[in-house]
Amino acid sequence: MSALPPDPVAGEMAVVGDDVCTPEHCLHAFDALYCELTGSTPIPPTFPDEKYPLFVTWNTRSSRPGRGPRLRGCIGNFDALPLREGIAEYALISAFKDSRFRRIEEKELPFLECGISLLTDFEDASSYLDWTIGVHGIYISFPDPALYPTSRSSSNSPSPASSSFFLPRFTPIRRTLTATYLPDVIPEQGWDKIEAVESAMRKAGWTGPITEDTRRSVKLRRYRSAKCTIGWGEFVEWRKANGDDKI
Repeated sequence: MSALPPDPVAGEMAVVGDDVCTPEHCLHAFDALYCELTGSTPIPPTFPDEKYPLFVTWNTRSSRPGRGPRLRGCIGNFDALPLREGIAEYALISAFKDSRFRRIEEKELPFLECGISLLTDFEDASSYLDWTIGVHGIYISFPDPALYPTSRSSSNSPSPASSSFFLPRFTPIRRTLTATYLPDVIPEQGWDKIEAVESAMRKAGWTGPITEDTRRSVKLRRYRSAKCTIGWGEFVEWRKANGDDKI
């Protein structure tokens, strides 16, 4: 994953529309994984090769009624990538390289669903609270609190007007911690804004106490995403329609 979400470069980002993320993007990701695991021949994509920051998410669908999908892998890149190559690449990276999970195996394919998130509308937030749940994803970065002395004017009350860094007199080592949550993750977890930011800080690797001072040290970038999800059955029908009678 890219270390920092860049500002969109003029001419690189496609105009956002209702059809920005389509089932064909998901089918292309599924095809990359299927062909990697089975040695089958990929079907060339026909969608426009535009550039977007993107994430590929693999979930396992439950066979039990009422149970939602379970995360199986999710990795992406905040750089604007050509979609044809980028989706195929991150379909495999998220399937095989997500350190939270073992590699996806061929026998799991019938239980998988694939989600593609194309990221848009990056903005610097004025504070760690300057974003909307259910609309924005968040990318946070903050200096490792272990390397910074504690402010004497500590308060645990959230302050939407302040996200400024506390700057010590000496900074012999600079280490920045980062993490992101896609827009759909936060409402799925039922978090409020403070809970989401604090969870992201833990995800970034901070294990110490979280106070208002540490929350104010967070620099937050908000973004939106266009997402599409398909399951294995839809992929199988697509392969058959494109001449694969062996799947």
